[in-house]
Order: sequence, then C-alpha cells, then structure tokens
Amino acid sequence: MGSDAGPAAILAGAAVARRRHPKIRFLLHGDEAALTPLLAKHKTLADCSEICHAPDVVRMDEKPSQALRRGRNSSMWHAIDSVAKGEAAVAVSAGNTGALMAFSMFRLGMIDGISRPAIAAIWPTMRGQSVVLDLGANAGSDAEQLVDFAVMGEAFARAIFGLDRPTVGLLNIGEEEVKGVESVKKAAHILRQSKLPIEFHGFVEGDDIGAGVVDVVVTDGFTGNVALKTAEGTAKLVAHFLRQALTNSLFGRIGALLASGALRALRAKMDPRSSNGGVFLGVNGVVVKSHGGTDAHGFASAIDIAIDMARSDMLARISADRAAIAIKDEPAPAQNPTGPTPGQPEAAVS
Repeated sequence: MGSDAGPAAILAGAAVARRRHPKIRFLLHGDEAALTPLLAKHKTLADCSEICHAPDVVRMDEKPSQALRRGRNSSMWHAIDSVAKGEAAVAVSAGNTGALMAFSMFRLGMIDGISRPAIAAIWPTMRGQSVVLDLGANAGSDAEQLVDFAVMGEAFARAIFGLDRPTVGLLNIGEEEVKGVESVKKAAHILRQSKLPIEFHGFVEGDDIGAGVVDVVVTDGFTGNVALKTAEGTAKLVAHFLRQALTNSLFGRIGALLASGALRALRAKMDPRSSNGGVFLGVNGVVVKSHGGTDAHGFASAIDIAIDMARSDMLARISADRAAIAIKDEPAPAQNPTGPTPGQPEAAVS
C-alpha cells in the first residue's frame, strides 16, 4: 500500500513476477476493499494470492518512532510479521524506508554478531554488476560496522552472483593506504587479517564503482546514499543530453533512426528499474525495499531479488563468516606518511 502509484502498480509488478516464477505465491497485505477489485484484473495472480486485510497504512512522511507506536495494524507491519511467523519467506515493500527498517529490526531482530543493518543494492557496471552497501541505513559507521558490511556484502554477492570468492573494496578518497579516516583504515587492516572467503582488494575510489573494479563496494550510509543519488542524476543528465543531440536537427533524427536498435539496448542497460530493490542485510529475515516511485517493471525486479535471496543460505553465511572474525580494539598499524613503502603493494590480498 506504500507505493507512490498506489497498490495497482504493486499488483501489476507481482503479476509480472508471477509469469517469471510460476511457483511463487503471494500474501497481499493491505486494505481488502481496495485490493479485491484490483486483484480481479490479474486472474493468474489471483489464483496464487491471498489478501491479508490490514486497515492502516504507514505514511511516507511518518517518522519510524511514530510508525512503531501506531503501525501495528498497518500493511507494512503485517508483511514483516508474516516473515517472522514463517508464513512468508520474504517481505517486499515500496513504502517508508525508515519505518520498514524499524519494523524489520524490531520484529525480526538482528543476525548474531551484527550490530547494525545495511541497505545493499545491485549496481550496474562496465564488467556486469556489483553489490554496493550501505546505501542509507546508517549516516556514519565505525570500523567494526564497516567490517560487518563487508561480511554481509560478500555473502550477498555469493548468493546472488554465485561467486566463490568475491572481491571486496572499501570506498575511500584514494587507493593509498595512508588516505582516509581512521575507521576506514582500521576496517581495511581487519579485513586484510581475516580469513573470509574473499579477495580483499583494498581501497577503491568513486569512479571504480561504475568500472566494476570489485564485486562488493563497502562504505557508510551517508557516502553510499550520496554516491547512489549522484549516479542516478548523472544517468538522467546523460540521457537528457543524448535525447537533445538526437532530436535537435535533421541529421540527428536520421542518426537516431539508423541507431534505433543500439539506442534501445542502451536504454535497457541504463534503466534503473532493472536493478530496483535494496536488501536489508543484517536483520534476521529477508526484506527488500523497492523504490517508492517505481512502476510494475521495477517492482517485479525487486521481487526477483527477493526470490533469489529466499533460495539462498545467505543468513547462515553471514552468521558463520561474522563469527570467524576476531575484532580487537587496537589501532591500525602506523603508515608511512609519504606513501606506501617501496616494493609494498597498495592493496593486500587475504
């Protein structure tokens, strides 16, 4: 019920997902009077769905604390509760992000050893796809939390991409070991010493995300969210300039006609709906947050991710990998202020 476009877009997305995954079943939490006529328009979806009446809706402008106090009869709470009770394998919502995170933490709890959750998403790159986290769950993070994000990110990459040893990098202002804040440098020191099933690349910079230098990019939620919104804005700017160039003259329109196939392929690659869906990693259950303004195609993509997560053993992997890391309260080794020692690699591999 939380989508900007209302439940019609959610049900249309569920119908698309049903065609892709014929064995999936849905519990549709929301106002039964509103959902029943909308569901009747999708016969195949109706055959595999059950409406679970929830009279209230969490507003987009509602604070998480307010939602926790008054939201126990909301569609969002009921969806999370169905996962906690084992009635559903995953919960997917396009509603209020803060409230969804608060409900998830309160009702599902956290995975043992993980102190804070993170929002992870799949990011299109020149090499294919990468996982980036945190994208907004935490404004700031200490070294231990960044290590937690690395553990969750590599488990996510193994589950979704099928990688045995994903490459992991920490987002920083430079690749040199002397650069960055202490929390980032200490997290790098811990990851280099760990025995995680990863290849620790070291530090990566902002332009390395789109280049696909690593499979998993780890950062705090403030920086990650700024990077995400910047990338989305840049994609829209490039599309705007391209559209102008191809429509402002006769030759441009002829060129667009000749290159129509290539342009359609480019549009498909740049379509954010194809990678819609942020996963709440760290909570003891599978919760996927869809963009509130998405359409049916985008919501179906969020369901695709949720299904992949449900079929994996990612929660157990996170718990086991986190337990294998011993984090000591000690500073990272002092670095040469003029740069790395000659002959020493700038990025160590564990």
